[in-house]
Amino acid sequence: MRLGAVADDVTGACDLAGRVVEAGLPATVLFGAPDGERVFPSDDDGCAVVALKIRTVSAEDAAAHAADAARRLLAADASLLYQKYCSTFDSTPRGNIGPIGDAIASVVGGAVTVGTPATPGSARTQYAGTLFVDGVPLAESPLRDHPLTPMRDSNVVRLLAPQTRADVSLVRWEDVQQGPEHVARLVGEGHVLTDGLTERDLDTIAASVLRLAGERAVIAAGAAGVGTALARVAVQGSASRPSVQLPAVPPAGRLILAGSASAATREQLDTFRGEKHLLDPFALAEGEAELDRLRSILSARRHNPVPALVAVRGGVARVQSELGPERAAQLIESAFAELARFAVHELGTSHLIVAGGETSGAVVTGLGIRRLLVGAQAAPGVPWTLGHAEGRPVALLLKSGNFGGATLFNDAWETAP
Repeated sequence: MRLGAVADDVTGACDLAGRVVEAGLPATVLFGAPDGERVFPSDDDGCAVVALKIRTVSAEDAAAHAADAARRLLAADASLLYQKYCSTFDSTPRGNIGPIGDAIASVVGGAVTVGTPATPGSARTQYAGTLFVDGVPLAESPLRDHPLTPMRDSNVVRLLAPQTRADVSLVRWEDVQQGPEHVARLVGEGHVLTDGLTERDLDTIAASVLRLAGERAVIAAGAAGVGTALARVAVQGSASRPSVQLPAVPPAGRLILAGSASAATREQLDTFRGEKHLLDPFALAEGEAELDRLRSILSARRHNPVPALVAVRGGVARVQSELGPERAAQLIESAFAELARFAVHELGTSHLIVAGGETSGAVVTGLGIRRLLVGAQAAPGVPWTLGHAEGRPVALLLKSGNFGGATLFNDAWETAP
C-alpha cells in the first residue's frame, strides 16, 4: 500500500508518520505539496505525509492547498488518500475539517470519506458520536477553551455537519463489532464518522476502507489511529521488516522550544530539569532586544551538553488574551523560528525538541527543511525525525502540545538518533 496523507498541521503529520513506522510501514513527512522530489519512502509501499499549515487558515485557502497536495500524491501513485486531522477534532463551525474533506473528495471524483478521530493509544475514543479525551467528553476537557478552536460540543457529527454541504453520518460502535463487511455496507455518501474504542475497532474500520477501495472511490479520514490501523492491515502476512533506524546525528547541542499552552506541555515544563529561559512576547513587540538577549544566552552555552529550554513567559494563553491571538502567534512563531535558525546555523545545534503545532511549523519553515525521515517514537505520536537544514543534518522531535508524558523533555533524548 502507498498511503498518501494530507495533514492539517506539522505535529499531526509527525504523529501519523511515527505510528505508521511503528506499525511496520516506512514513512516520510513532506513540508508542502511535493514538487518533483521523491515522495514515497520505497518503490513498493510506504506512507508519504504532506504536512500543511491549514488547520486555522481560511476555509478557502485550506481547501485549495489540500486539493493540490492530494492531486500531487495521486500523481506519485498513491493507492489510497488519507485526510489527517486532530484527534480532538480541532475546528470551528466554518471548518476546516469539512472543507478539507470536501476538497480531497472532489479530487477523487466525489469520493466518500470514512474514518474517526478515535486514537486509543492517545486516550481518544468515540462512542455514539461523542468524542472523549482521557475519558472526558471533549467539551468538558481543556480543549473547551482552546484559544483558536474552542471545542464546546463533544458530538463529532454535530461538529462536522455545519462545515460541509455533503451528508454526514455515523456508524455506531455496535455496528463496528459486526465486522468490516457490515461496516462497508453501512457506508453511504459524503462523510462517514465511525465510533471506535479499541485498536481492534480501528482495524475493523481500516479493513472496511480497504474493502470499499476495491469497489468505489473512498478516502480514509481521521486522526492517527485509523492511519496506523491501515498500516497494520497492509503489512499483515508480509515478510518481517527491520525496525527503522535513523542515521546517527553527531551531538552538538540540544535545545527545546516550547510554544504550546496545553496542559501536557505545561507539566513537561514544570518537570524539566535543565536550564529554562523565558521569552517575553511583550518585549518582542518592542523590538530586537529580546531576541538579542536570548541569542546571547544560547551563545554562552554553545558547548554545554545539557539541554536548554526556551518557553513563553506568562504562558501563551495570557499573551494571546492581551496581545490578540494573531499578533501573539506572529510574534512567538517568528521568534522561535529565528532562535532555531540561530541555534542550528550559527551555533551548530544538532538536536531540537519543539512543542506545539504552530511553533513546529514555524521552526521547520525557518530552517528551510523540506523532508523528514521518520524514526522511533519517544512517546506515542511523538517520533524522532531527521531533516537537513542547508545540508546540515538535524534531529527533530516535533510534538503536539497535548502529547507526551510529564518527563518527556528529560527522557526523549534517550531515543534520539
